[in-house]
Amino acid sequence: MSKPAICGGTPVRSEKIFYGHQYIDEADIQAVVDVLKSDYLTCGPKIAEAEEKLCEITGAKYAVLCSNGTAALHIACLAAGVGAGDEVITTPITFAASANCALYCGAKPVFADINEETYNIDPACVKALTTERTKAVVAVDYTGQSAELDELLTHCHENHLVLIEDGAHVIGTSYKGKKNGSIADMTTLSFHPVKTVTSGEGGAVLTNNKEYYEKLLLYRAHGITRDSAQMANEPDGPWYYEQITLGMNYRMTDMQAALLISQLDKLPMFSARRKEIVKAYDEAFSQLPQLFVQREIPESDTTRHLYILRICPDKLTIDRKRFFEALAAENICCNVHYIPTYYFPYYKELGYEKGLCPKAEKLYDEIISLPLYYAMTDEDVQDVIAAVTKIVNYFSK
Repeated sequence: MSKPAICGGTPVRSEKIFYGHQYIDEADIQAVVDVLKSDYLTCGPKIAEAEEKLCEITGAKYAVLCSNGTAALHIACLAAGVGAGDEVITTPITFAASANCALYCGAKPVFADINEETYNIDPACVKALTTERTKAVVAVDYTGQSAELDELLTHCHENHLVLIEDGAHVIGTSYKGKKNGSIADMTTLSFHPVKTVTSGEGGAVLTNNKEYYEKLLLYRAHGITRDSAQMANEPDGPWYYEQITLGMNYRMTDMQAALLISQLDKLPMFSARRKEIVKAYDEAFSQLPQLFVQREIPESDTTRHLYILRICPDKLTIDRKRFFEALAAENICCNVHYIPTYYFPYYKELGYEKGLCPKAEKLYDEIISLPLYYAMTDEDVQDVIAAVTKIVNYFSK
């Protein structure tokens, strides 16, 4: 017998639905099997093939695959020349890697507040925080909606800064008719299983700048080159290579690249379904004054990675924590994206304190990430809507 829900009665669902899940079909499985039967498990032809496909999809001139989205951010900062004493401006409403990438390079993360309706980094705050020590801006496309790239690019280039677009959420999105990945100085991607497309783990950096591209290749693979034009000495045989800078081992395997290629074939299908689900959510939740629906800027044709439900606490008798628990009792398993980065103990030890970004902090207190992924059925979507509506009606003031 079902356990009664917090709002009374039986739960909306008898089985749990999770906030995100990968979609793997037989084509994906066969793509990986084919590599396992081939001569190359890593450093093989699938890497270049996947990079070429990313360029084709996004319009970027160059793509560099790497082991994950965090590695992509790290080598993007290195390619941008971020180093000791520099500052890198980013948002606190993101995964920690968006700020950690500055720390990896010896630089200081500086947190800019958000637009309280779109939840993306506020260009006005970026401008106000720019100093002579600022080297780069890491602008996160939160939930998959594009950051305001034109304004950020103009500011960065006027001040000789590098704009790194943290596009972990953004694949499939367009900004002013151009695919994200072809606009910023560098754009990083993530292919974690809950993202729109997956390679298991994996990431990439996209750029139109050949100088950045050549640096990214080095930083991805130990700083080692086989290009004689980059070497200090004459090669003494076909086996010869040189380490010319300090890099990491951030390579992706051919197995992951093969899965990515197969997943990218389904990107239009994934994108269309996510838009359908978001539309259904928006239409339902915009009718409830106890909730706030994230505003989308008209410049962004968004493929959402996350759907953010924001409650209005002054119109409910419960807070976000209790709302979250009520959804779990209805078998709707959600998440929260994100805890402001500077809340973490590690950042407190570095001297960061609450109060830096009031709009971001208020947002964190009021948001829940609802289920959003390709394989959700229409019934799944309606169950989520029913559960949210049930809770809102039960706890409405």
